[in-house]
Amino acid sequence: MALNKPTRYILLALGLLLTLHFLLSATHAPYSDATSISRLSSVWSNGAGGSKYTDHAVPAFPIDSTANFPPVGGNSTGRRANATLLMLARNSDVQGAVQSIRSIEDRFNRDYGYPYVFLNEEPWTDEFKKRISALTRAPIEFGVIPHDWWFQPDWIDESRATEGRKKMEEQGIIYAGSVSYRNMCRFNSGFFFRHELLAKYRWYWRIEPDVSFHCTLSFDPFLYMEAQDKVYAFTIALYEWSATIPTLWDTVKDFTKKYPETVAPDNAMGFMSENGGQDYNMCHFWSNFEIADMNFWRGETYMKFFEFLDKTGGFYYERWGDAPVHSIAASLFLPKSKIHFFNEIGYEHPPNQHCPSDDDVWRKGMCGCDQSKTHDYGPYSCQRQWDRIFH
Repeated sequence: MALNKPTRYILLALGLLLTLHFLLSATHAPYSDATSISRLSSVWSNGAGGSKYTDHAVPAFPIDSTANFPPVGGNSTGRRANATLLMLARNSDVQGAVQSIRSIEDRFNRDYGYPYVFLNEEPWTDEFKKRISALTRAPIEFGVIPHDWWFQPDWIDESRATEGRKKMEEQGIIYAGSVSYRNMCRFNSGFFFRHELLAKYRWYWRIEPDVSFHCTLSFDPFLYMEAQDKVYAFTIALYEWSATIPTLWDTVKDFTKKYPETVAPDNAMGFMSENGGQDYNMCHFWSNFEIADMNFWRGETYMKFFEFLDKTGGFYYERWGDAPVHSIAASLFLPKSKIHFFNEIGYEHPPNQHCPSDDDVWRKGMCGCDQSKTHDYGPYSCQRQWDRIFH
């Protein structure tokens, strides 16, 4: 049976294409390799439903990269502050630390290259250092905390401290029976900024294991604080559990009575008290996120304040946290204008998160957080108390 004219044209075209294919395969090696059966099979299998997912965002830079700083991106000028990203962790926190560093790298530091400092009360394992080092090109230092800065001092009355822990356990207070938690709070309140690895830095951004940063930053928070003459910054403000600090405010009032010159004019007392300082309303900045100038902690006023608190034993007889200690100090000893709320930084430390509620800020940051779940203005938030001191 004779073929009709359209069919003959199709067969002729196929014949010409096959002839051209064989000629190119014989005379051009790259073409031959690209169209080989093995190459096509590999492409097909990788694109099929069972293909292995590759996360190109981690590590933030190729491990074998030899490119030099400054990195490109949001920090195309290469200018950086004298600052570090600081994490206090244990070797057992490795997975949570990886999560946090992945998040801050992808949302900020891959474009800025700020160095990291990791502190631990015991030597770091090779596994921890390997896992962290794979995530960034930025310089990393791993330090050990001096014994006397971490462990409970010998002068603490252990019987009294034990009784205090037992009482809090009966009240169902989180970390009530933990001495190591109290060690951490005391260390963060009065010692971390003295560590030799931090001595060369002025600024720090505190990061904890198992946190997430939900918005991409198009600016450098450290340089912003320098330019705006800020000292301390936060993202979440909330209430402290009053049973953990029953005598803290009275101790603070004793300090300010003895050293009235330390209280700054136009301070943020209105954030912490409903009656001009007679009582503490328990509002504080959640210090698992804080960006601050360590020269403030290193200064005469704060060092005198910390030593005054420490001598009472309240970190162990009660459960004084570094969050209210830092917050009270910043709110009393600084003008309120030197404390900054970073609305643009979407941040989550379970169970709380800050997510920018302003749609323009949220879109600009390509934020991945749910605005309806932000801690701002919720029942346990102190954001309103912060806002009111500026109105």
